[in-house]
Amino acid sequence: MITLYGIPNCDTVKKARTWLTDHGLDYTFHDFKKQGVPAAHLDSWLQAVSWDTLVNRKGTTWRKLDDAAKAAVVDAATARALVLAQASVVKRPVVEWADGKVTVGFSADSFAARLP
Repeated sequence: MITLYGIPNCDTVKKARTWLTDHGLDYTFHDFKKQGVPAAHLDSWLQAVSWDTLVNRKGTTWRKLDDAAKAAVVDAATARALVLAQASVVKRPVVEWADGKVTVGFSADSFAARLP
């Protein structure tokens, strides 16, 4: 089963959800706003992708952080703490694919490459 993590009103998440639906792929949606970031999954994400891939340093949430908070994010442990405190700082969507692979972000080409 595919699990897509994100925020429902995020344009990139909407595109990813539409793509999955249009390609007939069943998936579960996990809403960061309602359900938060699952800590146990966060650890596996940080093992699968680098912390600087997972943390969206171009987004509004990051830009609103004070300089000290930004400067404090220097490794996976500090990124983990930030993500748990500020779920909106995660680059979206995070997708856990049926084969266990984790991807971050959306492009039609990268999703198509995941098809059998």
